[in-house]
Amino acid sequence: MKINSKSVTNFPSGLYAITDPQLLPSETLLPAVESALKGGARTIQYRDKPASSIERLTNAQNLRDLCSHYNARFIINDDIELCLRIKADGVHLGKTDGDIIEARSKLGVDKILGVTCHNDLIYAQNCIEQGVDYCAFGRLFPSKTKANAPQCSIEVLKQAAKLPCPTVAIGGITIKNIRSLINTKTNSIAVIHGLFGQTDIEATAKIFSSFFKQSTTI
Repeated sequence: MKINSKSVTNFPSGLYAITDPQLLPSETLLPAVESALKGGARTIQYRDKPASSIERLTNAQNLRDLCSHYNARFIINDDIELCLRIKADGVHLGKTDGDIIEARSKLGVDKILGVTCHNDLIYAQNCIEQGVDYCAFGRLFPSKTKANAPQCSIEVLKQAAKLPCPTVAIGGITIKNIRSLINTKTNSIAVIHGLFGQTDIEATAKIFSSFFKQSTTI
């Protein structure tokens, strides 16, 4: 039986933007994320493992407020304590970043809990049974951020759409290859370099967001 029985309608479909410390040093972080939000990003994940605890706290608080202003969800990468401290919307865990049951217990039922599943549908199903709200699959294409991440096929992504939770496609997604994800029925597309590595972040976000219509998936 699934431990977390709450509705996951609070996890929006659409563009899921993930920050990167190399692409977005602290001085450019907020304006870049705001550009993504103006372009239609529905979820922001703050990911900055090298930063100091003080810097992470400050950035996370500022990003939380920014996301709240644009009515977007704010997710913290692999830091449950920080999520709870600043009252973020949830946490995303990598496949080896921690115990799902323990994470759900700490977060409670009201926080979003997502996990990277790469190409492993069985792992995804197990995570859902343990309380995960969404599963991310990828990398789908060659990735500049995680070049050595396991490859996930379009076919696996299509199969993942049958899982009883929202799915997120990730890994090397750009405005040039996103069309290949049409008909996969994925709920969200997670983008790092394909968004924040571009000159006009807002315009790029609008292109990504145009692939989603309200209450539909690509």
